[in-house]
Amino acid sequence: MSNSNLNQHCPDSNLVWAILSTILCCLPLGIVAIVKAASVEKLWYSGRQDEAIKASEDAKKFSLWGAICSLVFIVLYIIFVVFLGVAASM
Repeated sequence: MSNSNLNQHCPDSNLVWAILSTILCCLPLGIVAIVKAASVEKLWYSGRQDEAIKASEDAKKFSLWGAICSLVFIVLYIIFVVFLGVAASM
């Protein structure tokens, strides 16, 4: 445990973003984000502040990657549908 963490507050768990990522975006990455986010407070209050900060960062990272993967999938799907529409009209 780092001395600089002793006077800090518990980091944001990013649980809201993890849940939104799971529901609206990418289920597998969202579930990992929820698990990481749920462990933040437990780790923080058990004296494992460095691990809590890492879990918070991981939850944010997995939520973001879930959203990015979903956007990429949606863009590829739209391109595919447009390509099929153009091919069908020829």
